[in-house]
Amino acid sequence: MKRLAAYVLLAGAVLATPVSAQDKFPSRVIRFVTAAPGSNHDWGARMTAHELGARINQRVIVENRGSISSEYVAKEASPDGHTVLFYGAYTWLQPLLAKVGWDPIADLTPVTLAITSPNVLVVHATLPVKSVKELVALARARPGELNYGAGGGGSTPHIAAELFKHMTKVNITRVNYKGSGGAQIGLLVGEVQVMFAALGPIQPFVKQGKVRALAVTSAKRTRLMPSLPAIAEIVPGYESEAAIGFFVPKKTPAAVVAFLNREIVQALKAADPEKITNAGVEIVANTPDEFASFIKADMARMSAVIRSGSFSN
Repeated sequence: MKRLAAYVLLAGAVLATPVSAQDKFPSRVIRFVTAAPGSNHDWGARMTAHELGARINQRVIVENRGSISSEYVAKEASPDGHTVLFYGAYTWLQPLLAKVGWDPIADLTPVTLAITSPNVLVVHATLPVKSVKELVALARARPGELNYGAGGGGSTPHIAAELFKHMTKVNITRVNYKGSGGAQIGLLVGEVQVMFAALGPIQPFVKQGKVRALAVTSAKRTRLMPSLPAIAEIVPGYESEAAIGFFVPKKTPAAVVAFLNREIVQALKAADPEKITNAGVEIVANTPDEFASFIKADMARMSAVIRSGSFSN
């Protein structure tokens, strides 16, 4: 009987091993790898890191690696859940525009779409237009003469502008900057006349009258700026929002992905509503499968636009 009892205890210990190993996650600091400081990426990462760290009693830090973030997590990070990418459409659309070192489907596992934010179509205060219709008319009258500012290829402002060009058949010229912050400065000083800007950072300059807001890029008007029309009211079917989410490297254990999804979703829902509104974002916090479906649909839609030949890389 003693020998039988010993076998039972040993078998129980063996069966319990996977659960015990799983329960050790996280076993060290979790890193959120994201874009440059001052962006919605950085703000969202820090907000979530604060809430998540308190929930799981583990330190969560933000590491700003800029545009190399996606490739770093996809190709260099260990698939153990301790390195998490927080990035937007650049991650899944940039591979459609240029040869890059990662594949968004083969190399990364979606955890959750965290936040979305409409961009705002803004123009320099001196440009003589007060509506989307007037901007389209001016751009058609002066083909190639109006410039728009954007950061890297595949960034949300770039995608929003190129989709606008494609759907309205206008010719406005892209001016490249190192990031959206640089493009915003370019707009303020008059180097460019048009920009599809992140809602939060551009709002103070709209209020100061330095730039004029014409419309938002979401499918419908947003409660964040309810007085502005949606571009879709003038250009049916137009929609382009900033969407930023969490990813882990492929081969990260399913149990770890589930843990991160559950805890990050709760952390997002616990965030201060006033801070979220002031940042100009909306919380999504969905499932990994829902986020994966969103990515595939967005890639299919934008691939068709890019193949049309009107897209400026």
